[in-house]
Amino acid sequence: MVEIASYGTWVSPITAAAAAEAGGGPDWVDLYGADVWWTESRPAEAGRVALMRKPADGDAYEVLDERWSVRNRLHEYGSRSWLVLPDRVVFTHWADQRVYQAGWDGAEPEPLTPEPERDHGWRYGDLLAGPDGQVWCVRETVTGDAPTDIRRDLVALGDGQVRVLGASHHFLSGPKLSPDGRHAAWIGWDHPAMPWDTAELCVAPVLADGTFGPHRVVAGGPGEAVCQLEWEDGATLLALTDPDGWWNLHRIGIDGTARNLAPADVELGGPLWRMGCRWFTPLGSGRFAVLRSGGQLAILDERSRTVTDVDTDLTAWRPDLVAADGVLYAAAGSASLPVAVVSLDLSRGEVRTYSPQVPPFEPGLLPQPRERVFGKVPAYVYPPTNPAYTAPDGEKPPFVVFVHGGPTGKYTPTVNLEVAYLTSRGIGVVAVNYGGSTGYGRAFRESLNEQWGVVDVDDCATVALALAEEGIADPARLAIMGGSAGGWTSAASITTTSVYACATILYPILDLAGWTAEGGEVHDFESRYLEGLVGPWPQQRQRYAERSPINRVGQLAGPVLLMQGLEDEICPPEQADRFVASLAGGGVPHAYLTFEGEQHGFRKAETQRAALEAQVSFYGQVFGFTPPGVPVLQLRA
Repeated sequence: MVEIASYGTWVSPITAAAAAEAGGGPDWVDLYGADVWWTESRPAEAGRVALMRKPADGDAYEVLDERWSVRNRLHEYGSRSWLVLPDRVVFTHWADQRVYQAGWDGAEPEPLTPEPERDHGWRYGDLLAGPDGQVWCVRETVTGDAPTDIRRDLVALGDGQVRVLGASHHFLSGPKLSPDGRHAAWIGWDHPAMPWDTAELCVAPVLADGTFGPHRVVAGGPGEAVCQLEWEDGATLLALTDPDGWWNLHRIGIDGTARNLAPADVELGGPLWRMGCRWFTPLGSGRFAVLRSGGQLAILDERSRTVTDVDTDLTAWRPDLVAADGVLYAAAGSASLPVAVVSLDLSRGEVRTYSPQVPPFEPGLLPQPRERVFGKVPAYVYPPTNPAYTAPDGEKPPFVVFVHGGPTGKYTPTVNLEVAYLTSRGIGVVAVNYGGSTGYGRAFRESLNEQWGVVDVDDCATVALALAEEGIADPARLAIMGGSAGGWTSAASITTTSVYACATILYPILDLAGWTAEGGEVHDFESRYLEGLVGPWPQQRQRYAERSPINRVGQLAGPVLLMQGLEDEICPPEQADRFVASLAGGGVPHAYLTFEGEQHGFRKAETQRAALEAQVSFYGQVFGFTPPGVPVLQLRA
């Protein structure tokens, strides 16, 4: 029997603990011979990242014990963190950022890199196979006390030594060796560009002593960004780049000649937040598996110059593509199927899973997104969903506008128990791909240039108001929430519009002046990001001040909930601390939760549980309902 109850008061078996336990998932899938390898995030183990191996003739198992977390800090967002060689596996360990190796026989891992003089003073990432059993990668060296005091080199690890091979730019991907061993290729870029603005494909000869000779740029440059490269043969590369405004697949000679294999207004690449992503992989005979718009699997055929979607139940593929003998491997999922390590036999259409992919709850509890476009703004609408409940006639549900991070990013629908935690209690969610999001071409991405805090705020408001006007959402019970750049948009929205009754702000940017190299509260990778998003610094100092939520606390349209990791190097807690201090005694109800041991984004199950419960209690207090079984969040004014 279906019970009639007000939105927000529905009882759901999707508890905060269950949602947190189901978090994490697989990442960095790869093959070695017939064995499938991947990493797996473990929220229940304080966010540790485990290394997994599935032999061709056995069950999947964890390669390293619970002491090891296979993760690194390259550019602070991390990169491919492990590499399998014929007799060993090489990996980066989060605790000290050193590189270790372990034999396949279960022997104790041993360090390949020396211990730095200062904690995390050397960081290694984007591990790749070099010649003669070497490991090639990027090394970051901390050169001073400021978060921007970083130098990067391309290095080789082997024979107990770390040798510098070369460097071309301030930011680098790991170097890839050509099949004939004569050249190396990598991606590089410099401030003030971000890698989706301008990123260059570099090629250099490998000299007799193993180091790199002078490099040449064969693709990329101002207004063009290479995001993936693979060697095809000793004189030819395959690369995703966007000279025509869309990341398409090109064949590029080491002499700089280039040909687009299938010209189309379709995005086949993505932003280089992490080094080592693979949005395409060769299949042979002029065919390639590619990811369209960041998640839809497709086949590119260079003979017909077409890109054709592959029809499977898996609609969200991660950029981990690797293929062998007509079988494709990656992590993939959908709005109904959790992300798992899978293989797809492209000739037979058969899917095999290597990690669990059973929905953790009955399908009726998992909301199915409705893809919509509001004007020019794409969004995914998740209505309240619980087969045991319906709302009283005439009642409209509260809705939360979810703002993805980045802001150069994209929301792609997969099974999301944090969303289901809300929708199964009668709270709708809409995820907005506002101007600046990826997957829609360079022009859409660059619509946010110098307009951060304007276009993103307007686009989210457009979606929220349209849902209210259509009668889908209660106009008096709209909230906005997001983390990182999404936290910025949430804070900017609640301080510049009257659309929302409240805002949830996670590990945010709140003071633009502080989030510059001069301000000292931003890490190196993003220290000049704002010059594109807001304007040149310090010439536009006034604009930075006017848009910063820290300077508009007196204009808050409603209560706010802030949550912050205390070890966050990307959006440090100092900004949230100052914002909350300015709220004291101002009469605006608010709460501020901080979490020891958390960095940028919450990885621990206990943190994720506390964050979900705090949100629902917060919305209940603002919107006038009591969510059953949820601890009451204490608000202060």
